[in-house]
Amino acid sequence: MNACGLIVEYNPFHNGHLYHARQAKKITNADVLIAVMSGSFLQRGEPAIVDKYHRTKMALNSGIDLVIELPYGYAVQSSNLFAFGSVQSLHQLGVEQLCFGSESGDIQSFLNHYHMLQENKAQYQHTLKEYLTQGLPFPVANKKALEKIIPANTIDFSKPNNILGFSYIRQILEQELDIQACTIKRIKNDYHDTEITNSITSATSIRTKIIDQKENINKIKETMPFQSTKQLQSYYNKTKTWHHWELYFPYLQYKIGTMTPEELVTIEGIDEGIEYRIKKFTKKAVTFYDLMQKIKTKRYTWTRLQRMFLHILTNTKKEEMKSIKESRSIPYIRLLGMNKNGQLFLNQKKSNLSIPIVSSYQREMHPLLKIEERASYTYYSIIPPQIRRHLFKQEIQGPIILND
Repeated sequence: MNACGLIVEYNPFHNGHLYHARQAKKITNADVLIAVMSGSFLQRGEPAIVDKYHRTKMALNSGIDLVIELPYGYAVQSSNLFAFGSVQSLHQLGVEQLCFGSESGDIQSFLNHYHMLQENKAQYQHTLKEYLTQGLPFPVANKKALEKIIPANTIDFSKPNNILGFSYIRQILEQELDIQACTIKRIKNDYHDTEITNSITSATSIRTKIIDQKENINKIKETMPFQSTKQLQSYYNKTKTWHHWELYFPYLQYKIGTMTPEELVTIEGIDEGIEYRIKKFTKKAVTFYDLMQKIKTKRYTWTRLQRMFLHILTNTKKEEMKSIKESRSIPYIRLLGMNKNGQLFLNQKKSNLSIPIVSSYQREMHPLLKIEERASYTYYSIIPPQIRRHLFKQEIQGPIILND
């Protein structure tokens, strides 16, 4: 079967994602669409608005055939490690095509940029280091360094999907993976848009309407497939909760308050003395937003800080991430859900897989899966105990199988 991979978060699955899936299938002539999806927490260091299983159901009911989880250890990281885990997941499943959305929409530009970067690697690294020394955050320093070595810059590296897309290309080529990449241009909206202006809009604008403005889901139903509206409402009916950072702030404040600077510095992502700044301002902050405003600097961007705070909540240590970062492959594939077409693809590939397929937590499991288990506990911690217990059972059961 001809498979095409999509690297996604579906937070939530909306009409733009539906367009992406349909175009990817059309362009690649794929028999099966496979989504590598972030789990409880996302690349920008945020909790998903609803859990991974309801988002999996959204995808399976909207044209995706197989959903696998991008482990927390790769999902809540910078673009390169996020891309590494994503493309390796597809490669290990034997997927030979990847279609990603971008603000550029031109795959040849991504390939040209990669080759020019390779030809000027030493200059790029030197220039990047200079900008970082000036105190610029990595995304800005990276953009400026690339523009300096690639004057005829046709890709805007301030745009998040372009950054991720370039990271996918880089990982595929540097690892010499047998994956053919293509890209679809993002249409009708920008990643950071907070207002809904048409039926294809950003996930940010949808979440803003739901969480910040307490909008009824029915008022934004034109921006999503029916199943997305259904699964969002189903999750809220069970939990009376939309997950967002403010709900986790009391837990974060308690955790930081009981840790010493020496303990904080062992946490993934915390370095350069930021632990003292974290301790100082966490005591004074009254909300998560207040904390972020107090602690944010040019070097420590909003996204970078959110990732740090997630690693504090999940107790993710530098030491346990070290071996994961040094590995040249992923240790397992975790299934979240599939339909009959996805099952057929998996049955064809199973005998040739070099790593195990897992669908739940086990007594003896890989350290990366142990981190995932802690992340799941953290995610559901804001839910009342009885409901939390019910939701966490999903983590130890088999994958969702859609038979329709």
